Amino acid sequence: MFQPSTFREDRVEVMHALISERPFATLVTMQEDGLCADHVPLVLHAEEGGPGRLRGHVAAKNPLSRCADPIDVLAVFQGPQRYISPAWYPSKQEHGKVVPTWNYAVVHARGRLRLQTDAAWLRAHLGALTDRSEAGRAKPWAVSDAPEDYVERQLRGLIGFEIEITALSGVWKVSQNKTDRDREGVLAGLGGEGTPEAAEMARLVASRARPPAGLGGPKAAG
Repeated sequence: MFQPSTFREDRVEVMHALISERPFATLVTMQEDGLCADHVPLVLHAEEGGPGRLRGHVAAKNPLSRCADPIDVLAVFQGPQRYISPAWYPSKQEHGKVVPTWNYAVVHARGRLRLQTDAAWLRAHLGALTDRSEAGRAKPWAVSDAPEDYVERQLRGLIGFEIEITALSGVWKVSQNKTDRDREGVLAGLGGEGTPEAAEMARLVASRARPPAGLGGPKAAG
């Protein structure tokens, strides 16, 4: 992934936060018939000072379950994203030298995937995934709410996997390379859209008026 210095994100805790908030990943693998992308929720198990591990599962019939593990994988976590109109820039009225762009935040996690066939491991993973997904609900559902024999049958149709993360890379492209006036125009334009997605992007733009110290200067194009 191309990482212009202005938009590059290297802080593990920031990337972990996006992974936890947006756990539905695109998992890219190289299989016998070429590149394959699976779309799966992954649970992050963070480690002190390290990139951590990701745990997930797929149907037992998924070709991924027949891979000769360990295999190298890439998990892509897409954060907020939004089209940015050049009509929002005050500089459009001044000189017209503006073009559309797309703001986004994304994390790439590279690692080594190993399959997990142990029923206890898979049950624990599904419990963790469910608990995180149900958190905050008035009456959260738990795996134990379902009949035990039903749960066991479901488990037999799944296979788990764990990814030891070897590298994390992030890009937060949220108008850091624009002037203060043009960024204000972006905030106004996003606010005028009146959608939760636009409001979420506006918060990112407002929070990153300038790149964090040591993460690059204002010269990268975007």
